[in-house]
Amino acid sequence: MRYEFLEDVATADTAFCAWGEDLQKLFKAAGNATINTMIDNLDSIEPKETRNISLDNDELDLLLFNFLQELIYYKDSEQLLLRTQQINFEEKDGKYHLTAVLQGEKLDPQRHQQLVDVKAVTLHQFQVEKINDGWKATVILDI
Repeated sequence: MRYEFLEDVATADTAFCAWGEDLQKLFKAAGNATINTMIDNLDSIEPKETRNISLDNDELDLLLFNFLQELIYYKDSEQLLLRTQQINFEEKDGKYHLTAVLQGEKLDPQRHQQLVDVKAVTLHQFQVEKINDGWKATVILDI
């Protein structure tokens, strides 16, 4: 599970590429990159609260888009910083279904060094692709 931030892709936004050997690792890496855009140290987030999510989409890339938007939604609506603990996929009748267990805690400015505030995931250059050794996603976040 890995990701890297990209320079010079978007002027007023932040971009990253995430990789994973399978879809679970790809989604988890992209989720970590999204939260790491906002908070300097992911390990400072303690698993005090749990949220379960369930998402469906016809397109795999839009499923990732919706998943990342969920992380931003919880940050905005409940001040929760959530990390993926478990994620499962099912493909049925041409539709992708995701269930995930997210854990984290409320934003604490004393312990969580804030970097930027992510407002949304953008569709600009958004991409999920199968590569030789797994999967790769390119994401631009509106900050």
